[in-house]
Amino acid sequence: MLKSVTVALALSLAAAGAAQAQNLHVNPANGAISRAVKVPAGSEMLYVSGITPRPLNAGAPQGTPPQWADTKGQVTSILSQIEEILKAQGYGWEDVVMMRVLLVGDPAKGGRMDFAGMMEAYMAVYGPLKNRPARITSEVAALVQPGMLAEIEVQAAKKP
Repeated sequence: MLKSVTVALALSLAAAGAAQAQNLHVNPANGAISRAVKVPAGSEMLYVSGITPRPLNAGAPQGTPPQWADTKGQVTSILSQIEEILKAQGYGWEDVVMMRVLLVGDPAKGGRMDFAGMMEAYMAVYGPLKNRPARITSEVAALVQPGMLAEIEVQAAKKP
């Protein structure tokens, strides 16, 4: 009887320790992203769909063509929307473990993606934070509406 109580106690302590485990971010010194993020078993996960920017003229009469910001402005808009979603679900930026960024070539940049503009908006959020997500940034031919230059999806994890 004592042996089974001891085993049960040991198992419950091990489970409690696992529940307290944090995401492990493998960060290079001063890196803008984590090279890897290890999420402990039993973590609560949040998957945020690809978010696109709000047009500059949101609320304009129906039929008015959307007007779009540059890449930095669009990424700022997207990150603001993602932050609203994260907060509403009890998460924060340091809980984001993976980010996928899609950029369209900017006609104002000769058709090249504006990686620098994306990074300015990204670092406005992540610059002061210690834990940054693993991330991929890809150039795509187009997004769902002409003029959109960015779309971002994230995955977040935290202990329950």
